[in-house]
Amino acid sequence: MNSTVLDASAVMAVLNQEPGFEKLTPNLLSNACCSSVNMAEVLGKLVERGIQPDDAWDDVIAVVHQILPFNIEHAKTAGRLIAQTRASGLSLGDRSCLALALDLNAPVYTADRSWKNLKLAVPIHIIR
Repeated sequence: MNSTVLDASAVMAVLNQEPGFEKLTPNLLSNACCSSVNMAEVLGKLVERGIQPDDAWDDVIAVVHQILPFNIEHAKTAGRLIAQTRASGLSLGDRSCLALALDLNAPVYTADRSWKNLKLAVPIHIIR
């Protein structure tokens, strides 16, 4: 699979047209995927803002067309990443995103600057 992986913060940047969203070009988004964990995170944030769940889901899938399940291997990787990411304060959602990127050997895009010092086997692109 020739994909890029989006973190929840990158998806929110596109949805809200926040700074850095323009780096996520239509071409890049056409090959983008996201972990189901991160999609739950984005959906929850939209619902918290008062958007109806079905409408929020439609907004999410307009940005990310390929949502991949969080599986057993991702769970193992996300759990193991705690030692490498503790100093950066990464959440389970963040580590789930990174686990998917590592599984796919794909670059990952995030708006979270705390990822900038991570040294992993995949490229990490900070959009702002």
